[in-house]
Amino acid sequence: MTLAYGVLAAGGVCARVGERVLDLSGLDAPLAEGSLNAFMARGPEYRAEIAARVEAEGRPVEQPRLALPFEVADYVDFYSSLHHATNLGRMFRPGDEPLLPNWRHLPVGYHGRSGTVLPTGSVIPRPSGQHAGGVFGPSQRLDIELEAGFVIGTPSRRGEPVPIDRALGHVFGMVLVNDWSARDIQAWEYQPLGPFLGKSFATSISAWVVPIEELLERRVPGDPQEPQPLPYLREEPWAFDIPLEVELNGHVVARSNTRHLYWSITQQIAHLTVNGASLRTGDLLATGTISGPERDQRGSLIELSWGGREPIEHPDGGLRSFLEDGDEVVLRGPPLGEVRGRIAPAGEA
Repeated sequence: MTLAYGVLAAGGVCARVGERVLDLSGLDAPLAEGSLNAFMARGPEYRAEIAARVEAEGRPVEQPRLALPFEVADYVDFYSSLHHATNLGRMFRPGDEPLLPNWRHLPVGYHGRSGTVLPTGSVIPRPSGQHAGGVFGPSQRLDIELEAGFVIGTPSRRGEPVPIDRALGHVFGMVLVNDWSARDIQAWEYQPLGPFLGKSFATSISAWVVPIEELLERRVPGDPQEPQPLPYLREEPWAFDIPLEVELNGHVVARSNTRHLYWSITQQIAHLTVNGASLRTGDLLATGTISGPERDQRGSLIELSWGGREPIEHPDGGLRSFLEDGDEVVLRGPPLGEVRGRIAPAGEA
């Protein structure tokens, strides 16, 4: 049974062991707080000590209500799926090389907004902003992004890059992420500096953080990386094997897997810190959309509908390209749990 940690809405750290939820708030002071941050900052040895006490000393909780599991320090969203990046390149630059020249040389990413990282179950009001030509209004191309996220536990020092062979030691665990995206707002604003309002309105994460130790048996070889990365990014390619799915209004519309990621979390950390930037407890490093090679493995609606030009058939009837008001999206990835969110009309909290 995979162990995972969360936070009770009333305060205090809890653990999920199989189908059981156990209150750990009485075990030690860092576990009595309203987030995992103090627990995460204590490092791997403390984590192992607590894991050994969970089942014997945790108090069962019936029908637990959960909160956002940790206070998000910085939020970085990468672009680490080869199939996703290739699909968007073909969609937006037909006839040209789909990948930009830098993509196979480094893990591309951007800094997001930590203040709008939300817990699963949050209602997502349709965002408004500028569209092509400077027209203002609610987004008409609202999308999801099926992602995983890694949470930093042990911080690093500013000015000291984290070498790739020590990067995993800074990771506390893994969550599931839905990086909601307003594609029409994003398309108008993203050149030359990248995503801004089209991404910053909401990012939802799962209630449970799975410790990295619980996932190591899921490591599998990754696809070869060509050209060979520079020395600070060089390692034997690898990924986690975790099946993922996208459910729209009760119907599965896509299935993917974290093994489709080209850049690993260790490469992401090595690249993020190579200029001297530091890691902080509570940093969330998301993978970017995780898509596979087949159409039904695409992790976003913009890919599934090919930019709206090839709408998907929704099992309830009709065609669908992007999200409509009232839609409910659930991303699942055992053992990471689920991320659930419902779209509300613009201006409705």
